[in-house]
Amino acid sequence: MASQRDFNLFVIGAGSGGVRAARVSAAHGAKVAVAEEYRVGGTCVIRGCVPKKLLVYGAHFAEDLEDAQRFGWHVKDATFDWPALRDSVLAEVTRLSGLYNQTLDNHKVKVITERAVVTGPNSVRVGEREYTADVILIATGARPHVPSQPGCEHGITSNEAFHLERLPKRLMIAGGGYIANEFAGVFNEFGVKVTLVNRSDAILRGYDAQIRDRLLQISMIKGIEFLFNSPIEKIVKESSGALTVHMPGGPREFDAVMFATGRVPNTGGLGLESAGVELNENGAVRVDDENRSTCPSIYAVGDVTDRVQLTPVAIREGQAFADTVFGKKPTKVDYSCIPSAVFSHPPLAGVGMTEGDARNQLGNVKVYTADFRPMKNVLAGRNERALYKVIVDAASDRIVGAHMIGPDAPEILQVMAIAVKAGLLKSQLDEVVAVHPTMAEELVLLK
Repeated sequence: MASQRDFNLFVIGAGSGGVRAARVSAAHGAKVAVAEEYRVGGTCVIRGCVPKKLLVYGAHFAEDLEDAQRFGWHVKDATFDWPALRDSVLAEVTRLSGLYNQTLDNHKVKVITERAVVTGPNSVRVGEREYTADVILIATGARPHVPSQPGCEHGITSNEAFHLERLPKRLMIAGGGYIANEFAGVFNEFGVKVTLVNRSDAILRGYDAQIRDRLLQISMIKGIEFLFNSPIEKIVKESSGALTVHMPGGPREFDAVMFATGRVPNTGGLGLESAGVELNENGAVRVDDENRSTCPSIYAVGDVTDRVQLTPVAIREGQAFADTVFGKKPTKVDYSCIPSAVFSHPPLAGVGMTEGDARNQLGNVKVYTADFRPMKNVLAGRNERALYKVIVDAASDRIVGAHMIGPDAPEILQVMAIAVKAGLLKSQLDEVVAVHPTMAEELVLLK
């Protein structure tokens, strides 16, 4: 694609969305550059889904080693070595970042490892150098939000959690979303005394209420403490190094405080105003359904647009952008029915309408549930129960939602997402023969 400018496409940010957009645009014949100020891979690979899931795997051994005895295995004096797990995970992150670099190289994408700033509709400055491009793509993602109350600078976020020198004895996690609940589960299994502090009265807003309640019950039995309606007033660092957190219920002392209070789009100091790119009230780039900003030559994908902050969505947006702008295949992302999971202990997952949504929107709904103890838990002597829910539109028999909590729930939910997305009927689910004995068979035996 010949151009009077340096590049057909200049991407700012080499995370999931930016890398996909760059790679596919290059495959369509575009001359592409990517600027990344930190490391190629973005939130998901470097400080998000991937290292987090590896920590979740590591945490599972705590209960598995305990349960093993009921299955005849005696593991003597099992101890946990945090630096060993931390360093294994960081090494895997480095390996994956290298693979992303390789992918870009293979597609002849120029990678510039410096911060880039937009200087106009078709120009970008990197260091002292100015580049021009036909199209600029903003894929700078988001960062953890840190509250502005006095002393909050003494806390950490999920970014630093992967690099801790040693585990704190007492950890406060502020927030009630998926990041807060995932890290609460992980650190609790590692033997940390975890207190989850939330300024509202519920965890995991947006997930099905019954499933959230089940996680809350199980988490409390596992020893995680929850403080609701407890906004942080201030944090004081003591001479001992401990942190005193002042809340309406009185001060509490912790060894570390972690903020998991949402994520903020990375648009500060990007120079977007020089090109007339409008942001919404939380600093996200405002885009249309073709990912185009208010400047016709500038597009944005992923968390920086604050539509749906999920890696697979950013990848879809990056692909749709590349196919639309450089592949002559106009594509739009379908945001209906996006499945999601929380890798808590145990994990939960959902797709489509919650029971509450369905009752509000459809009126007449049928709810099918399976509430059971997984076979492994029974023999291990664990009272933990799994809960599966399928929501059906009574008028049409169509499955409009599926929600579950229990071992491997995200793996099982992925397949149920196909049923919901395809608009299958409950009667069709009933026609499927069960795979026995499994947990997933409960989904085709729902009454």
